[in-house]
Amino acid sequence: MSLDPKLLEILVCPQDKGPLTHLEEDAVLVNERLGVAYPIEDGIPVMLADSAKPWPAA
Repeated sequence: MSLDPKLLEILVCPQDKGPLTHLEEDAVLVNERLGVAYPIEDGIPVMLADSAKPWPAA
């Protein structure tokens, strides 16, 4: 599911407030600086630090 481009422009990482990369095929928003990914569930980004998973996934 695709996210609204305007939403992607304003979303930032809750941990370092930096930009995120949207990987539509993996349904995640990735912060490569910290090596974490935030899931997108049912088209809604879960932007909680506790929900972040290590990235790249091992």
